[in-house]
Amino acid sequence: MQHNRLLAALLCAASPLAHAEPGQALDEIVVTATRFRDAATDKPINVSIISRDDIQQSSARTLPELLAEQAGIAMRDLFGNNAASSTVDMRGFGATAGQNTLILLDGRRITDPDLSGVQWAAIPFAAIERIEIVRGSGAVLYGDGASSGVINIITRMPTKVGGSGQVSVRGGSYDTNELQASGGYFSGDVGVDVTASKLHSGGYRANNSNDQANAQATARWLTEAGELALKLGMDQQTIRLPGARTVQPALGIDQVTTDPRGAATPLDYASRDGNQVALEWQHSLSGADLNLGVARRTKNQKSYFDQGGFPTYRDGDLAVNSFTPRVRIPHQLGGDSSLVVGVDVQRWDYAQRISNAAANIAQPINRIGMTQSNDAWYLQNTTHLTTATTLLAGFRKERLGMNGTDIYNAAAPGAFLGSAAPAGSFSAAKNAYELGLRHQFDTGLSIHGRAGRSFRFANVDEIYESGPAFTNQFQFLRPQTVDGFEFGLGQRVSSASWRATVFSNEVRDEIHLDPFSTGVGNTNLPPSRRQGIELEGKWQVLQPLTLNATYGYTDARFISGVWPGSAFTQTNVSIAGKHVPLVASQKANLTASWAMSAQTRLNTAVSHVGTQFMENDEANTLGMKIPAYTLVDLKLVHQVGGLQLSASVNNLFDRKYYNYAVSSQFTPGKFNAYTLPGRTVFVGLGYQL
Repeated sequence: MQHNRLLAALLCAASPLAHAEPGQALDEIVVTATRFRDAATDKPINVSIISRDDIQQSSARTLPELLAEQAGIAMRDLFGNNAASSTVDMRGFGATAGQNTLILLDGRRITDPDLSGVQWAAIPFAAIERIEIVRGSGAVLYGDGASSGVINIITRMPTKVGGSGQVSVRGGSYDTNELQASGGYFSGDVGVDVTASKLHSGGYRANNSNDQANAQATARWLTEAGELALKLGMDQQTIRLPGARTVQPALGIDQVTTDPRGAATPLDYASRDGNQVALEWQHSLSGADLNLGVARRTKNQKSYFDQGGFPTYRDGDLAVNSFTPRVRIPHQLGGDSSLVVGVDVQRWDYAQRISNAAANIAQPINRIGMTQSNDAWYLQNTTHLTTATTLLAGFRKERLGMNGTDIYNAAAPGAFLGSAAPAGSFSAAKNAYELGLRHQFDTGLSIHGRAGRSFRFANVDEIYESGPAFTNQFQFLRPQTVDGFEFGLGQRVSSASWRATVFSNEVRDEIHLDPFSTGVGNTNLPPSRRQGIELEGKWQVLQPLTLNATYGYTDARFISGVWPGSAFTQTNVSIAGKHVPLVASQKANLTASWAMSAQTRLNTAVSHVGTQFMENDEANTLGMKIPAYTLVDLKLVHQVGGLQLSASVNNLFDRKYYNYAVSSQFTPGKFNAYTLPGRTVFVGLGYQL
């Protein structure tokens, strides 16, 4: 019955536009949908493209803010400091969003097998050519973690003959300053492109200074039948961590209102150093396209948490080597078709040392080691049954192997009633599939439907936890499975385009780190369902004025089950029909771009996010929700030859808001929230060589 209501609502929303006069639509080229360059418009897959022009016109300050302008995508931020500790949530996964939306950089995953999250600021805007968003699809081609879809950030490649360059500076609120520089040169068959950036920000909150440096470089060699590309990257970050703001009405405490910029943890901090290298060879042979890729990525992360005088210092290293050969073979079975066949081989190595201080890390209390292997094969076939109808079918099989060790040193400084987790190992195999159909009518209206299955394995941070007796252990969880379907309509006309989609995802054995409810460990959640509607529209009202609008309704609920709880909270609470925390049921965006003159453009963005249950309120009984909020951003850009001047105001009306909070299980009305910046002002100057 719920599915029928969603479908009816979608058709009602779409029907007013269904009779618009068709115009000539240009095919957009994407790589994410097939892992080869291909046309996007003839695939039964929900793909959105954020172009380089879209990025330059947007008033968004960070990648998560830019992505949150799209239908079906929300963001969660702890500090509002250049996307440090930001999470992107596609189609309503809430607290587990970071592990269920797969993030790729040039087709290679940067979603790691830990809970550190994607380092969004490691990819400066100047390095991005475009972003491809594939909703609800991608598990066949990319595997583990593509439960809600895939976001592929594609960096610039040297293509233009001759040289080019750009330098820009930006400064503004909260002692923020940033420098970005990029340059490229292409001659004959060889080209190179380099981008670098450096940022410092004092941060909106006390004890939240952020220092970052990033660099990306690409070299490209063209051959008679393909090309060879080498990509290098590095990123560094040091950030202070201010903790939460507390509200407890019974004691007259309301730090969200009276001291939103204060710090609860003035001694906490974290740092990260990452490096990556990738080599990719593409070659065409007898009509087939071959791609061979090898890559290595490493990162070191350090963190210190004082914890009220019981400090923890962590020093961790993560490395991944990957080999990803694939081939696309054209054939005529069933019509004009192509078959993509590939293998993904990944080897992860994770090591962490835990002590009570940086000075004692050479003699750690615990020394944890984890290795992980992911081996998969996949195939995906696309057939044009007619010139207007396309059928897509794919299958993937992936196997995971994990081994963990832990050494405890009772003589180490700070060791007190500790323990070592017994060595453990785990293996599992999961399958993914996808079946989709798309038809293009003569009126220009297109219709598509797809069904598929995706999966997720628990990561290393989710399996190393405390047991009921507060002893360390490896807690291996069942793999997660998502069965989903979607149905969509869309159309492009001469001055407008629109798309409407209804989707439903049923999640079984959802993997969830659960420190708030049980006090220990993690768990496989009871079954849940995420379903909703996504509406998108673009309209060039006048030659100088373009409007973009998106709306998303997401109904995320548990289907059945009992929340077990523990001695630390209420126990055995039925959560059947309850809302999944940290998922807003409604989200809307409206952006306008007005060319005031040939040299001057004003961009405006209005975003609204509805109320959400706090992270630990699976039973929906704690009596408080994260309030809804509406933000307005402005950006003015003026171009004089190669010189560009810009000024932006974010959160124009100085709205006080937050989008992450945790409620007390024991004290009614008490909660901790992470307040986000009020009005911010930035000015920038750039020069195009």
